[in-house]
Amino acid sequence: MIYLDNAATTRLDDEVAEAMAPYLKEYYGNPQSQHAAGRETANALLSARDKTAHIMGCSAEEVYFTSGGTESGNTAVKGVCAARGKGHLVISAIEHPSVLESAEFMRKFGFEITYVNPDKQGIVGVQSIEKAVKDNTVFCAVMAANNETGVIQPVEEIGKFCRGRGIFYYCDCVQTAGVLPLPTQFCDGLGISAHKFYGPKCSGAMYIRRGSKIEGLISGGMQERGFRGGTVNTAAVVGLSAALEKAYANADKTNKKVAELRDRFLNRVLFEIEGTHLNGDFALRVPSNANISFDGCDGENILFLLDLKGVAVSTGSACSAGAVAPSRVITAMGYGAERAKSAVRFTFGKYNSESEVDRAFEILKEAVEKIRAVKS
Repeated sequence: MIYLDNAATTRLDDEVAEAMAPYLKEYYGNPQSQHAAGRETANALLSARDKTAHIMGCSAEEVYFTSGGTESGNTAVKGVCAARGKGHLVISAIEHPSVLESAEFMRKFGFEITYVNPDKQGIVGVQSIEKAVKDNTVFCAVMAANNETGVIQPVEEIGKFCRGRGIFYYCDCVQTAGVLPLPTQFCDGLGISAHKFYGPKCSGAMYIRRGSKIEGLISGGMQERGFRGGTVNTAAVVGLSAALEKAYANADKTNKKVAELRDRFLNRVLFEIEGTHLNGDFALRVPSNANISFDGCDGENILFLLDLKGVAVSTGSACSAGAVAPSRVITAMGYGAERAKSAVRFTFGKYNSESEVDRAFEILKEAVEKIRAVKS
């Protein structure tokens, strides 16, 4: 299989798996237990939190381990709303479903919502956020980079604006963790998922700035300092910290390799296949992502034909797989339904090779030609 869907999930790194292994079989005590077995895992948890906090650039007391980006997004939206009781939310139209659906849920409790569209390049400008803010705005969410297009957002400017207005700013960093510096100093909350940077699934971390008005989402225990109940998965947390540490230690080298693979593929597609369009800003994007629309094609058909030949890609967010509607991200950028429905997301990773990229291109070209021939 040629795996070009690394924005959906990545392969577990061998060294990360080795770091996790002792906490799956040998050191399995509950970190909350007061005996030696519990202290062993509690110490591992403490070390993982310290490592994660160091990389995030915050204190250990501001790091909370979660099951991933979806839980973090839910916690940010619902937790701030619970703490404030009423108010107005500003949400970018390109947010992950965990944020969008959580915001919609809060309408039931009287919260107002303003959605802010990006420009044609997929960028949510700070001026658009400023215009959307009201006197009673309590929360704003603009992700660090979009999961479909990979376009990087101006989080520093947005964060500074929100800080000046006393608005809780949440930044979904799922697509940029391990790739770009985390914008911890510019936001009140951010979330990451380990499986996006070669760590385990169902393991995430959330930064919450000290003193923020936010309530916990999961009750039932004093884990995570009473903010998130439930026995902590020590092995997964150890895996997250190990994967995050390795990702940033090798970020320059990995980003260079991945960007070269992406550009090798992208250049061939844009110059050798007619009627192709890159969705989103060419330069302001994470190094792995190439979201491309193909005139006269349906993205789902391309995905199907590539899958038959052993190439794994996506037509959008993995959390929206199976949806028949055009990409909401691309339509929010101002493009029509045809361009949105013809979009395919190719995302590259450190385990890909040049030969895989070249083979994937040949299979893609054949698939596009086949679809267009049938439609003509």
